Amino acid sequence: MKIDIPITNGYLPDKYGKHAADEFKRDGGPARSFPITLTDVPAGTKTFAVTMIDHDAIPVGGFTWIHWVAANIDGSLTEIPENASLDPAVPMTYGNNSQAGHMVNNPDEISRTHYTGPLPPDKDHRYTVTVYALDDRLPLKDGFWLNELWDAIEGHVLAQATKIVLSRV
Repeated sequence: MKIDIPITNGYLPDKYGKHAADEFKRDGGPARSFPITLTDVPAGTKTFAVTMIDHDAIPVGGFTWIHWVAANIDGSLTEIPENASLDPAVPMTYGNNSQAGHMVNNPDEISRTHYTGPLPPDKDHRYTVTVYALDDRLPLKDGFWLNELWDAIEGHVLAQATKIVLSRV
């Protein structure tokens, strides 16, 4: 399986990150998820799961920052469309991002459980986006944690693809 994510001049386009226009922000941060084109998806794929994490956040905050965790996206899609995280036309089960964690504890449920785009504070950051092709729907409820996703996908991964994308400071 392969995934493709739009890149402009080597970076994730501004509307998905720190320099997004106000119309694409929520709680002051980027909220419009980028499209992901899927190719060579294995036969038998029932659902997809998506994760986006920032290991470059470790020196800044002390831990990897989780930007997006979603599961149970329809396995027949060839593209997870732009803004899928907020668009009810693309059903998915929403996982908690780092805004939901005890250290931030953002009270806005949407900011806590949907895509929250890059806001690199110190330098350009690399974001690890992984899409998992799964053979079943996962028994997860909205508000699950990344470690719960990893437990749930065990034995169900038909393929996975990872792309590193840069976002500018």
